[in-house]
Amino acid sequence: MNKYRISFITTIYGVEPYIAKFAESFLGQTYDDIQFIFVNDGTKDASMEILNAIIEERFSHLKERITIINKQNEGLPLARKSGLDVAEGEYVLFADADDWLELNAIERVMAVADKTHADIIYFDLVKEYGYKRSVKIEREYTAATRDLWIENMFNYRAHGYTATKCFRRSLYTQAFVHTPLLGMHEDMYLMAQLICRASSIVHLPEVLYHYRK
Repeated sequence: MNKYRISFITTIYGVEPYIAKFAESFLGQTYDDIQFIFVNDGTKDASMEILNAIIEERFSHLKERITIINKQNEGLPLARKSGLDVAEGEYVLFADADDWLELNAIERVMAVADKTHADIIYFDLVKEYGYKRSVKIEREYTAATRDLWIENMFNYRAHGYTATKCFRRSLYTQAFVHTPLLGMHEDMYLMAQLICRASSIVHLPEVLYHYRK
């Protein structure tokens, strides 16, 4: 049973300089039917204090849809798994708390989900270097070319980021997904397993995510 149309998940650890900008874009989405999940992976800085203040001051009307998980630090893969395990959305999208998104990102992605009913909708991003920016446009992949997509991710010809891939939660819940303990290439490790199970894959050729380098 899906309580929400989409669960939007982020993990928090050591992002004090960036969390305010991220939270504004995360919680300020123009789409309504979102479950917001924050996983505090035992951060030792003031990230959570800043986040809680922003929620109280700007987004208190969303409190019924906000879930905050406080846990001991175990690394990014297990933190993401903690978020997935409490997700109640039909779809899931991750974001990193030192990045930011276009405010209509979820609205644009879910419009494609409504139209195509795809298992995975992926989109484009821009790498932000501070002094310059670089737009990264993905190739077109479908369920028929998913093996090539996975191969290209591990050969660095495609992006393995979870943050640009919205997936149907049932891809995660209906079969075992192995979660590595270490955070090296954990994005690709998770997405490769989900892509293998996808019956339909759609590319949304829009730059919706800002990846801070």
